[in-house]
Amino acid sequence: MGVFVLLPLLLPLTALPIARLAERHLHPRVATRLLSALAAVLAVCSTVCLGLLVVVGTVQLPGHPLPDAWADQEARTTAPYEEAAGKGAVVALLAVAVSWSTSARRHRRVRRRAEHALAGVPDGELAVLTDEAAYAYALPGQRHGAGGAGIAGGRIVVSTAMLACLDAGERAALVAHERAHLAGHHHRYLLAVRFAARANPLLMPLRSAVAYSAERWADEEAARVTGERRVVARAIGKAALVSRGTPTPTLAGFAAPGPVPRRVAALLEPAPSAVSWPPVFTAVGLAAWAAAAGTLGSALSSANATVTLFLVLKAAGPL
Repeated sequence: MGVFVLLPLLLPLTALPIARLAERHLHPRVATRLLSALAAVLAVCSTVCLGLLVVVGTVQLPGHPLPDAWADQEARTTAPYEEAAGKGAVVALLAVAVSWSTSARRHRRVRRRAEHALAGVPDGELAVLTDEAAYAYALPGQRHGAGGAGIAGGRIVVSTAMLACLDAGERAALVAHERAHLAGHHHRYLLAVRFAARANPLLMPLRSAVAYSAERWADEEAARVTGERRVVARAIGKAALVSRGTPTPTLAGFAAPGPVPRRVAALLEPAPSAVSWPPVFTAVGLAAWAAAAGTLGSALSSANATVTLFLVLKAAGPL
């Protein structure tokens, strides 16, 4: 396996420059999808390689994770063995599992709490909660109205305090923004990059970039629907001053924490180009191709390491 098993653990180092360029120069829709895909693939590859290191680090130890037929000492000693790397990988893999489990439980707990808060609210896409705290966010999920009429994609949750801060045009911008979150399934991208960053902390820049680009995506959709970029910008600025944010980072919100001034500044400029892929001979184009190449290299490296280990174990014993 050699260095191939380590590459997927280190290639996420390229995440920071790629994230910076993508969130500034790509259309937010493209940036969200691209960075989320990169994060997911790199996280899977690094987790696979941690698993491979666990195998090669414990194959000669009692209680090894290989089949019972590997009890023969000669067969076990034929396999590659890196005790130090294996022990480190065991700790890292356990940390990833605990982190994923903790994040999943917290996400489910917050979702249940948010749904419980809507128990007495009339059915409909927009759910207004009487609350002195200002907030607005998209709660994904299938909702059914009277007679079985479905509200596909979830509900828009907004407090009375938030509505009181906005005028009629700004409220329309808020609803359009949150509807864009639901229609674009932005919570899936946020969840994907959050779990990816838990798998490999080097992917943290991608998590922040996707959180920003998802908000920018919804901003642009709201501006397109309302036809008032300045009104959307003004609504975001007002909401940011009074909002307490969303219950969890995996729920997209109107005034989500982050670089709100950059969002407002972007809305005061012309709409970004909807080009799906940047030209090659530009900084962002080179970054996008480097990201694609790095992700492909990570996938090939983890696949190479997996196949190599499998062939070694198959040749050395009755796998």
